Amino acid sequence: MAVPILKQGDYLIATIQPEMTDSDAVHLRDDLMRRIGVYRSRGVIVDITSLDVMDSFAARSLRTIAHMALLRGADTVVVGMQPEVAFAMVQLGLRFEDVHTALDLEEGLAFLDLRPGA
Repeated sequence: MAVPILKQGDYLIATIQPEMTDSDAVHLRDDLMRRIGVYRSRGVIVDITSLDVMDSFAARSLRTIAHMALLRGADTVVVGMQPEVAFAMVQLGLRFEDVHTALDLEEGLAFLDLRPGA
């Protein structure tokens, strides 16, 4: 299932669905990188509100998306992490080092708006 990606001004918003597969994550990465170039996007928000579990591949995929987007000139914010997902990630040693996170979409947009050059 393709991950829906919306364009909101200078930003792209991707909403992860609970049934996302590893293949979907790879397609999301490729689609976001393409759209960053096409739309000259300066920010990406990945909304994971619907996820109640995150495996190591999904966590690595989100880190990779954030790092690739930054190299293409766009900051990434992961929003909507459920408390249970955060707890499980800590227990499993999964980290989002140098990946920005925010409580929800509103805070993610505010974070991107406050960046220098925004």
